[in-house]
Amino acid sequence: MEMQAEKDHLEGGGGSYPKRCAACKYLRRRCAHDCVLAPYFPASHPHRYACMHRVFGASNVARLLQSLPVEERGKAAETLAMEAQWRVGDPVYGCTGIINSLLEEILAAQCELARTRAQLDMVAAHGAQLQLVQEAPVHLAPPPAAHSLQRAGGHPHVAVSPRQEEALFLDPDEFLDLDGFDRSS
Repeated sequence: MEMQAEKDHLEGGGGSYPKRCAACKYLRRRCAHDCVLAPYFPASHPHRYACMHRVFGASNVARLLQSLPVEERGKAAETLAMEAQWRVGDPVYGCTGIINSLLEEILAAQCELARTRAQLDMVAAHGAQLQLVQEAPVHLAPPPAAHSLQRAGGHPHVAVSPRQEEALFLDPDEFLDLDGFDRSS
């Protein structure tokens, strides 16, 4: 028991953090009882501090955390650690690369949603037009000539007016025109 207490004292300096924090272990120094980095970089996450040290430097991080009020230090340390992790993973863009790829995914999803809504509108309009055609009185005519067979859609005993014939065929480009789609919203 006495040997364990001596080991803890040697590793951490005997303060409120009996073991060295990740920062002090990385820098191979004793962890003082008032170590600014100890609450935010425990020894259980050494890679987190190593990334931050590589990107920002130990003295800059310590100076920044000391300049902040105590209640804001946790969020600042978490933000610095995340930015450093992404910067190590992508040295050119860092977290900006992730943000841009997520924005591209959002834009693609918005375009797909606009196309799907346009297709739904087209199907609904086509259904309404078919209902109008079905409700219109059907006139049985004597066997039509060859030219009226083509005009009536190939149905020999159903007479369809030119207006009803136009209603059967929708122009998909009219409904899928995405030129006016606002990409910024």
